[in-house]
Amino acid sequence: MKIIFKSKNFSLTPSIEDYVQKKIKTLERFLKNFNQETIKFEVEVGRTTYHHKSGDIFRAEINLSLGGKLFRVESEQSDLFAAIDETRDDLEQEIKKFKTKRDTIFIRGARSIKKKFGLSGLARFKK
Repeated sequence: MKIIFKSKNFSLTPSIEDYVQKKIKTLERFLKNFNQETIKFEVEVGRTTYHHKSGDIFRAEINLSLGGKLFRVESEQSDLFAAIDETRDDLEQEIKKFKTKRDTIFIRGARSIKKKFGLSGLARFKK
């Protein structure tokens, strides 16, 4: 697993890097069935205040590459840590949706094989 950090209009401190790494580590439990060498996180944090009238607006974006499949989430908040938390939560939902879809496709395929060969309804296929 590889994590690449970028920052725009903002200086990236070690405490922010540690916070982001801690949040990304919580996603490892969803990614344990994938090849660890192909997992790549690209994290971009920044401040987008040039088009706002007052206050700082922080932006966090995470691109996750899983061997050909790309997941992209972003968030803008008034607090940088809130933006990072929101992107992490959105990325977790995207990964869960992808895994559920993949499992559903496998089950549909197994169901069609049972139907094609005329197997009993009690026959079960396991992953």
